[in-house]
Amino acid sequence: MWEELTSLAQYVQAGEKVLDLGCGNGRLFTMLKEKKIEYLGVDSSDKIINIAREKYGPAGAKFLTVEALDLPFPENYFHKVFSIAVLHHIPSEEFRLKFLTEIKRVLKPRELLILTVWNLRKNYWLLFKYTILRIIGKSKMDSGDVLYPWRDSNGKTVINRYIHCFNKRELEKLTEKAGFKLKESGFLSRGKSKKINIYLIAEK
Repeated sequence: MWEELTSLAQYVQAGEKVLDLGCGNGRLFTMLKEKKIEYLGVDSSDKIINIAREKYGPAGAKFLTVEALDLPFPENYFHKVFSIAVLHHIPSEEFRLKFLTEIKRVLKPRELLILTVWNLRKNYWLLFKYTILRIIGKSKMDSGDVLYPWRDSNGKTVINRYIHCFNKRELEKLTEKAGFKLKESGFLSRGKSKKINIYLIAEK
């Protein structure tokens, strides 16, 4: 996934404060460290934050365990906020909107949110399955919500993960509803895999 994100690093300038919201193991830092930024990666998992600290802390990255819907940072603090493959894991439009408004709160005026979500809209069978389950009362999830099978290296399903299957226009509208000004959006591709992620650049 990370190679196709390289172009998004162009929006970051030397010396800026950058928040990586939902940082996982901190891998985004490797794309940005040459820019001499103040990088802070946050995630809700203590375990994964400890892994990130061990890998990238010695190179100057900082990491904290926080809840994305209640960020412990002052208003107008960061120059850039990255959210890579996080928003689609948040259940309900209410909480997704709260996620975006928290980002807007901690961003400096006229600075940028850089966001991606998985593009699963072509997984017609999975969407059809959960549409039918919702119609017959077997699922209480919202339209576009699915449980996506997460498989190990042998192809065995380990867990079914909640995913909201965004389309590009829905993502744009939700971001605008949170008060952002849309600057750019599109699809990221990797090799022969076309449109594997939706990306969006929005200004506070």
